[in-house]
Amino acid sequence: MKASGGRSGAVGKGSRGILSGGRKLGYLIFLWTFQAEMMQRSCFMNQNAWFPPGMKEKMAATGEKQIYVVTGGSGFLGKHLVQMILDQEPNLAEVRVFDLHLDESMQDLDRVTLIQGDITNPDDVKAAVRGSHVVIHTASLVDVWGRVAPEKISAVNVGGTQNVIDACVSEGTQYLVYTSSMEVVGPNIKGVPFYRGNEDTRYEVIHKEPYPISKAKAEKLVIEANGRLMENGKRLHTCALRPTGIYGRNHPLMKEFYEQGLRTKRCMVRLIPASVEHGRVYVGNVAWMHLLVARKIQECPTVIGGQVYFCYDNSPYKSYEDFNMEFLRPCGFSLLGSRPLVPYFLLYFIALFNAFLQWLLKPFCTYAPIFNPYTLAVASTTFTVETDKAQRNFGYQPRYTWEESRNSTVKWLQEMDAQRQMGKNALAKVERTGNQEQKDASNGNQP
Repeated sequence: MKASGGRSGAVGKGSRGILSGGRKLGYLIFLWTFQAEMMQRSCFMNQNAWFPPGMKEKMAATGEKQIYVVTGGSGFLGKHLVQMILDQEPNLAEVRVFDLHLDESMQDLDRVTLIQGDITNPDDVKAAVRGSHVVIHTASLVDVWGRVAPEKISAVNVGGTQNVIDACVSEGTQYLVYTSSMEVVGPNIKGVPFYRGNEDTRYEVIHKEPYPISKAKAEKLVIEANGRLMENGKRLHTCALRPTGIYGRNHPLMKEFYEQGLRTKRCMVRLIPASVEHGRVYVGNVAWMHLLVARKIQECPTVIGGQVYFCYDNSPYKSYEDFNMEFLRPCGFSLLGSRPLVPYFLLYFIALFNAFLQWLLKPFCTYAPIFNPYTLAVASTTFTVETDKAQRNFGYQPRYTWEESRNSTVKWLQEMDAQRQMGKNALAKVERTGNQEQKDASNGNQP
């Protein structure tokens, strides 16, 4: 209001030329803003149909069908994403699953082509991308425990991403969606909280571990490649999604937590304060967001291209331990203590000791415990995000509710628990039968 009053005073001094020029400039700015707003609204209307009005019918009439490439398509997220595309993409010709280790159970899926190849080999990547419309690049080495050499992490996550970009440029594939990570931002090793932050929230980013360093570099490559001129004369359009900690059916780390709990008789000890909050996201909703943004970047490349988006849903903000117990408790697990039962300084000492052992044993074997200084810093630092930008730009809403996500994950663990129990019962039966046979044989041999 104060600035507006000052401007009125200046105009009131009889400067008609300035007034006329100011009105013209203001009118032009209004027209430009209105036009941009209308274009954006036209892109985002009719979100349930996935296309602006008429576009879907036009594609159907011309017979144009979409070919998707999913790198890392046999992985945890990749498999869910492939299934999401098959279920929800109405104009699908083919989904190409590009991975070093293929899941042969996917070969019977309709419209799915399995392509075995190495993301670090440019020729393999080009062959997989050739003739496709959209590439969703999920392939990545996720390692924060020291199980994989830093050079290999960089070769796959950074070099592989560059290969994907180069393949899109040379083969004329216009749209690239990259699966980044929240760890591109944090939590940082100083333990600075990130509370309900978004893509514009200022935060001190500190990377020292190979995995977050590699993801940050790869994301930068993808975003900088937006608008790059391709060999066919068109422009490449790119964007990146930053999922928080993903969970769901067949999640490897959740399975590891489950197996660790079995070794302690289903009794777990609280190590992190319940006040620490993390945002976790269901794998089905991550796949859904990827598909939504893959559609929208084709409809409105000037809006989506060059953007990054946090990927989260309506899962409750909780500590890692409390969140995991949402799935483990129905399987008979318990968490001891309302407060941490081990002092933080002792936890930090154990984490440092693990890191020292890892360095000491490196020439002889791979010692890579889950608990190390980095994972301790991540687990003990609040890091929660908002996805309002994704909602504004391409209408993202979680496809699965928290209850559906939780129930699906619990059901998977209970199925695994039942299979384990059946295995134990079968083994016990074999042992009882063997013992009885030995006893009968022993009795028959007595004089």
